[in-house]
Formats: sequence, C-alpha cells, structure tokens
Amino acid sequence: MAESDPTATIDRALADLRNGFLPRFQAASTEQALRDENAKILGKKGELTAILKQLGQAPPEGRKAIGEKVNALKQEVEAGFDKCLNDLRRKQREAELSAPPFDLTLPARMPVTAGHKHPIAMVREDVVAVFRQLGFAVFDGPEIEHEENNFTMLGFPPDHPATDMQDSFWTKSNKLLRTHTSNVQIRAMTSLKPPMAFIAPGTVFRRDDDATHSPMFHQIEAFLIDRNVTLAHLKGVLAEFANRLYGPGTPVRLRPSYFPFVEPGAEVDIGCVFCKQPDGTRAGCSLCKHTGWIEVLGCGMIHPVVLENCGIDPDEWSGFALGMGLERIAMLRYDIPNIKLMFDNDPRFLAQF
Repeated sequence: MAESDPTATIDRALADLRNGFLPRFQAASTEQALRDENAKILGKKGELTAILKQLGQAPPEGRKAIGEKVNALKQEVEAGFDKCLNDLRRKQREAELSAPPFDLTLPARMPVTAGHKHPIAMVREDVVAVFRQLGFAVFDGPEIEHEENNFTMLGFPPDHPATDMQDSFWTKSNKLLRTHTSNVQIRAMTSLKPPMAFIAPGTVFRRDDDATHSPMFHQIEAFLIDRNVTLAHLKGVLAEFANRLYGPGTPVRLRPSYFPFVEPGAEVDIGCVFCKQPDGTRAGCSLCKHTGWIEVLGCGMIHPVVLENCGIDPDEWSGFALGMGLERIAMLRYDIPNIKLMFDNDPRFLAQF
C-alpha cells in the first residue's frame, strides 16, 4: 500500500479544525468553558500544535506554504475566541440587567455576628469608672499641643535631658503631638480655679517602637489640687484604685522615681495578679520576674513650680498627679505578650475578649 501524502494529511487536519473550532466556541456556556476549548486548540499540547509537529514529514519545498496556513488558522482561532468571549460577556451583562432587582436592604441569610469593644476601650471605661466613683471629672485637651503646655509649663526647661525620654513628632509651626496627657493638667489649672479633681484620658505619641512600646498609645492622667493635700491622700487613692480594678486586698507600694513635674515622684507597683494565691500571697512568676510585684504607673506630688506656672499659689494649694498607659493595664489584665497585637486588628486576637 502506498504511503499517504503528508502534505494532504496536514491540509485535511487544518480544514477539519477550521470548520470545527467556531461551533465549539459557540457551544461554551461559561467563560471558563470557552477558555478550556481555546486551550485544547492553541495550548502547548493543543490540536494545532499537534498538526504543526507533522510539518517535518512534509517535503521541504512545501513546508513554507504549510507554515503559512497554520499561522493563518491560528489567527482565525484567536479572532473567533475574542469574538465569542465578548459575546458571552455581553450576554451575561444583559442577563444581569434584565434580572429582577436585588434588594440590598434585605437581611443577610447567614447570621451576622455582633462585634464587641476593643480591649483598650474596655480597660479605659473601667479605669474612668473607678476614678469617677472617687469623685474625679473628665477633662479633655488637644492631641496637637504647644511645646509650652507639653514641656515648659510642666517643669521641663529647654533642652532638659528628660525631654529625650519623650522625643516626639514635631510640626513646622513648633507644635508637637503630645507625649502625655499632662498637657490637660496645664490647661485645667490655667483655666479653672482650685479645688479641682480631674482625669484626662487620651491618645499620646512618642518615638518608641518595640514589643512593649508603640509610637501611638493611650494614657489616663488623674490629678487633684486642694488645700493640705499630702502624699497620704495620693496613696489612699492608689490603694482604692487597685482594690476596685484588681480586686480587694491588692497591695500597693511606691518606689522613689524622678519626673520633672512632681516632687517627690514615685513608681507604683501592685501585687502581681497572675501568681496570687488563694491566701493572698504571691508565689512569683515570669511576668513579675518572681518578685511578686508589677509596675503599673507613675505618680507624685505636683511640683510647686508647675503650680506657680499656672498661677496657683503653692503655699495655699497642693496636689498630686498620676498617669498610666492603658495598653500596659490591658497587657497585665489579659496577659497580652506584645503591645502590637492591640493595633493589628486581627479578628483572631480580638475575638478572644
């Protein structure tokens, strides 16, 4: 039997493909089905590629003509694919436009889970509630503050080393994002007359960024000014605050520390709430470094210079101030290892509260 002509075989295959590709495209009901058919023809293992592999069997003088036919058919297939794709998309759009309107106000078929407060918000409300019960009112102030209210009036002389601990974000107009809510203390004392007792919750900013510090965080400052206020009054407020926030009998201790706007100043520790035993003793744990104590805030008697700067006679009036970071309170209350978790907005973390 004589061998078939390779050129004729290729021509028949090209003709069959030319006659059949368009009906196959038109029969596809979805875009994915259309793309699958196109891949069966023009893909690396497609039908046109298989035909082209037979080119080596054709006589050398006829290969150029066959190659031109293959390229021409490829262009026809690509044009047919584009036309069918556009037609399919147009039909889908027309179906969407002619379909009954969808009522966006209908309730969802799946139950919608209600959200809840952020741990920082919960802690802030608890702390504010404790101080309100103790007779403190809320006083607010701006987050963008004058250097005078943020540093100078609080006893920070220009270029004082203590300002290095609160390196902040400055504007071109010599204002800054407040580094503490103590600016509210200045605004209250310069606009009102004593006696006064306020708390100042709010956002503050410092150039800190590690596992326990954030460039933006939240503080609450409490301050009281009256006649004959002593350190004993301060410790009494601290003891009652610890009892109401962490439970009855929570011990409090003050350690001497330096803050420019108070004299004397102290760091405040409470008995560790994580290793507390049923009998009230603290066994020591990794969170309190096996000391039984955890630092929670700083405090002190308002410096006479601060009172004088605000036009208050320090011989007649005295007062105390204390300030705490809400993130630290939340980390201690909920055993959060990294402050950044409270700012990542990860639902897996927030759902635990």
